[in-house]
Amino acid sequence: MDNKLLLIILSIFLPPVAVFLKAGAGKHLIINILLCFLFFLPAVIHALWVSTR
Repeated sequence: MDNKLLLIILSIFLPPVAVFLKAGAGKHLIINILLCFLFFLPAVIHALWVSTR
C-alpha cells in the first residue's frame, strides 16, 4: 500500500522517475520522457496510468 502511494506522489511531481521504478528502462520510460519534454500534464497522466495498472 505504501509503495503504491509513493508511486502516485512521484507520478505527480517526477513522472519519469515513477515510470522507471514501476516499469524499468523500456518503452514506457521513453514515452514518458518524450511526453515530459512536450507537455507536463500528459506525462503525469501516463505515469499515473503505468503506476496504477
